[in-house]
Amino acid sequence: MTVTQEGPMTYAKMKGLVSFLSALLKGKKVGLSDFLYKLVSSQQLCQPLDAQKILLQPGKLRREKEGRPPLSSLNTGTSEMKPSDFDYVKVIGRGSFGKVLLAKHRKQGGYYAVKVLQKQMIVQRKEQRHVMVERSVLLKGLQHPFLVGLHFSFQTPTMLYFVLDYVNGGELFYHLQREVSFPEPRAAFYAAEMAAALGYLHSLDIVYRDLKPENILLDSEGHVMLTDFGLCKEGVPIGGIMHTFCGTPEYLAPEVLQGQPYSPAVDWWGLGTVLFEMICGLPPFYSRSKAEMFEKILHAPLQLHSGVSEAACSLLEGLLERDVSKRLGGSRDILELQEHPFFASIEWEELLARRVRPPFIPNVTGPCDVSYIDPEFTLQPVPASVNGRCQAAGAGEAFPGFSFMNPAEYEAAEPVS
Repeated sequence: MTVTQEGPMTYAKMKGLVSFLSALLKGKKVGLSDFLYKLVSSQQLCQPLDAQKILLQPGKLRREKEGRPPLSSLNTGTSEMKPSDFDYVKVIGRGSFGKVLLAKHRKQGGYYAVKVLQKQMIVQRKEQRHVMVERSVLLKGLQHPFLVGLHFSFQTPTMLYFVLDYVNGGELFYHLQREVSFPEPRAAFYAAEMAAALGYLHSLDIVYRDLKPENILLDSEGHVMLTDFGLCKEGVPIGGIMHTFCGTPEYLAPEVLQGQPYSPAVDWWGLGTVLFEMICGLPPFYSRSKAEMFEKILHAPLQLHSGVSEAACSLLEGLLERDVSKRLGGSRDILELQEHPFFASIEWEELLARRVRPPFIPNVTGPCDVSYIDPEFTLQPVPASVNGRCQAAGAGEAFPGFSFMNPAEYEAAEPVS
């Protein structure tokens, strides 16, 4: 169920909504903790509300992926991409509305991750806006070394297709499951690359809002690649505010949980939770009871292991600061992080140029090597429905303007006469 409010979702409004629904449906009232537990019984939360903006001039930190020209939309009339242009090799992931498949372009021979979404399910859940936001963010010149890029998008009468960079070094979640935690130098390297990606998004007035190990991939060289932009919010400069209640429970910032207006600083809280998990093995306020976990996010002191270095403690305390006005990154964004002693060994320009050797290099033999991808996905059969022989849908479909082709690849994708 999607709940839309006229104003900010405050604590009082949330509590009032709980009481109303409970009285209506059950004839009795429940507390906020019970409501929150039910509300987050699924892994993701998202209640869209109108965002209020405060326009401030953001600092710019733009970097381009080496060797890639800027992206721009291509008229869908000249784009003839369709599902049968690809051979689908393996299932490599699953989302709320479909699957992600390893696919090979039949004419070009390149390998891609193809995210296939079911239109009917998206429309039923009223999630069209998030899908189009993801497409829009992918098209906003995201030529960055640590962000997954879009090559093509197209649609059929029943499906949407995102054709993305294929990254097969495994999710950070997968590696943490196997190793529990990382040494601080390895955690610092990943955190620095994540920070660079977040800082770049913020420079484009985009807030990511869903940083978690499942959305952080390693490429075949061991570099971080941030993916899944469905919960991004566009048009929010540094200092701007939002009200949408969304995210993943373990990584929610307290201001989001309380229904307060929040800023791009939520991404720095998210980075703090992921860094804590990389060093300590679990998110900082984790509990099997979501109601208890939310209570700890709001009020519990941050508890750090005795073996954590002074610099790491200082950084985690700065990122996991509940007072947003004091949170590291809240004022000057990534520049504040770059100056922190924890990142003293990081040469940021070298990092952005991908000239810093990653501390772990995945042992993959080629693009078809899926050894770092969970067998839960790779052992599934490729659905026959994704390889439809029908032509791509026209612009008059339920998702107008969805189709796109990277101009740099248009000539290569042209049919051979």
